[in-house]
Amino acid sequence: MITDSSAGTAALGRRIGRRLASGDVVALKGALGSGKTTLAKGIAEGLGVDGARVSSPTFTLVHEYEGREKIFHMDWYRLKKVEGADEELALECFGRPAVTLVEWAEKAPGLFPERHLEICLSHAGPNKRKVLIKKHGGFQDVTAGD
Repeated sequence: MITDSSAGTAALGRRIGRRLASGDVVALKGALGSGKTTLAKGIAEGLGVDGARVSSPTFTLVHEYEGREKIFHMDWYRLKKVEGADEELALECFGRPAVTLVEWAEKAPGLFPERHLEICLSHAGPNKRKVLIKKHGGFQDVTAGD
């Protein structure tokens, strides 16, 4: 699918967020500036978090938010590899009763649980983003109409 603005990307995120539940893991992939954080903000809003509070945890690795579900928002941009304490942190988040969002998920593709949602974003023109959603391990449909 194609979103035609950052507002459209955020709206898609809200739609996805409304369908997520505790234990769900979302892998966000894409180049710098492709809309991962915008989508993550929308997902958080769909889970009942004020989007203005949501920022990319590039330097802290994880931010935690409380909404309809607890949210762990991770960002692996600065990491060359996800290993050691960073890997342990990710696995701990994946195993907790929360929704976990991971930006730069391509840095550790084998780390994700079998059942997860993978969202790949790419530039499709000025302000437009191509969004490819892959469901793994029986993950539910997250884009059906409201």
